[in-house]
Parts: sequence; structure tokens; C-alpha cells
Amino acid sequence: MGHILFHLPGSWLRPLGEGVLPLYQRLFDGLDERGIAWDTCILDREKVMDQVEADDAFHIINHGRFQHPRVLNSGIAYVYPFWNMDPAGIRAFSSIANSRFQANEVNGETARPFFRRLRQRLAIGRISRYEQPDEIVDVPTGSVAVFLQSEGHRIVGETCYLDRWQMVEGVLAAVDGPVVVKPHPRDHDPETTKRLEQLCNEHSNLTISEANIHDILSAADRVVTINSAVGVEAYLHRKPVILCGKSDFHHIAQVAKNAQELGRFLKQEKRAKAYDKYVYWYFAQQCLNTVEPDLIDRFLQRVTVQGYAV
Repeated sequence: MGHILFHLPGSWLRPLGEGVLPLYQRLFDGLDERGIAWDTCILDREKVMDQVEADDAFHIINHGRFQHPRVLNSGIAYVYPFWNMDPAGIRAFSSIANSRFQANEVNGETARPFFRRLRQRLAIGRISRYEQPDEIVDVPTGSVAVFLQSEGHRIVGETCYLDRWQMVEGVLAAVDGPVVVKPHPRDHDPETTKRLEQLCNEHSNLTISEANIHDILSAADRVVTINSAVGVEAYLHRKPVILCGKSDFHHIAQVAKNAQELGRFLKQEKRAKAYDKYVYWYFAQQCLNTVEPDLIDRFLQRVTVQGYAV
């Protein structure tokens, strides 16, 4: 009989249940119901692979990027209640990046209501991963909307094809119409503000906006980001996305690996995409849903696909 060990932050384990996220609690309950042994331990990223090699358990590593036949990495897949449970990593590093999306293989009758529900909750509800202002402010329509990320975060730097300033300057060089830039809500670096003010002085078509993400997306003609979750949110608005970094939701976006590609993509005519089918394929089929009735079965399927008997 197999044994599953969950590597979680220590704050979630004192005592178990007070801080642990709903996904894990549902998995614990489901494993108990099936008589499958499980345990938790405090995540130590420096020692976790030594732990894996030292036993024969199957390991679930929160917010991980570790690869081993007895490891799955778990983490929020941009939008609650969807999670990566992946052998390669989470978000930009997940194996979804290498999966094949074919719109004609996705049932539209199932995808469309799923898309509408998610769009209603997030886009129409004006809700995002980070808190957004309730106030509705004027945003230039028909703009290219550029969403910045904080490159002080190591993972963003690792996944860039263009850094944020190359991205912004590439857009400004290619676009004559309005450009709206939204800084990342957690970037409080005064140097970011200073650089954006300088660019505004040099480009009369540039607007720096702190508006609600969904108000900007609604008004925008195109969306440009490195690999922010806003790219997924843009799909809910049926807006074309240009990514300037590695991502696992690139399949219906354009991916600019240099400034020349970015400029060329911005000048191309927009093409219709199967946004509803893609959103369903990504979240419902490639991720786990905390509230889905068959969560434990889908989780155990991921474990057994790795070749581990439970």
C-alpha cells in the first residue's frame, strides 16, 4: 500500500487544519475515506529531494519545481479554485506548457457554460488575484494594455524573453495609438515610478493607470505582459495576448522573444481564438478544482500516472 507525504509550510501545520488550504483538506479527507496512508511535514526546499530519495513514499511539494517519478508539485493555477498538480512545476514551469491544445478536440457545449461562469465571476465581477480598486475610472479605449510584473521576484526574471522595460519601450516604438501601462500592485519601488514618469514625458500616447485590471482589459484592444496571470484574465475578455516570457498558457497567445517580434505582432491583424474552449481545456482538464466532486479520483489518477501504486 502506498504512502503520500505532503510537504507544506509550517504555518499550515500548527495545528493541522487551521491554516491548511481547502484543496489539501479535501485531499486528506478523500485519502482517509479510501484508507490510503498520508502524512505531512514542514517543507524544507533545500532538503526535500534528499527526503524523496531516502524513502518510497509519493511526495506532494507545495509551490514546488522539483522533478522525480515520485513527486508532484502543487500550487494555485492563477485563479481560485484551480490548482496545478504537476510533475514539472507550477504555473510558468508546469508541464501544461508542453501539452497540445486542439480546439476541435474540446466539447464546445461543455466549454461555453464553464467559460461564462468564470467570466461572470472574475471579469464581470471585476475580481482579480490581487485586490483591485472598486472605483471605475476612465481608461483609453482601443489601447494596447501593458501589465508589469515585479522582476525583483526571482521566478519572473528567469522566465523573461524581454524584461519589463524592453517590453514597454518595444510597445511604444511600435504603437501610435494609446498605450496603457499598469504597474504591478506589489511593486512599490520608487525607481519604477520614476522610470514610468520619464516615459510619460517622452510619449504623449502613454497613460499610467492604477485602474481595476478588468476595466483596463475591457477597454483594451490588445494585451501585453511577460507571463502574468492577467494574460489568462484577458482571455476571459476575449482579448488577444502577446507574452514576452515563458508561460504555460501560451497556446492561444503570441510569444515575442525579442523586440522585433513584439513590434511585428502588434502590427498584425487580430485573429479570432477559441477562448472558451481554451479556458475550459486549461482549467477544467489540465488543473484540479478544489470544489469538483471527483477531486480525490483525479488526484489519485495523477499519482498513478507517475507509476506509483496507491
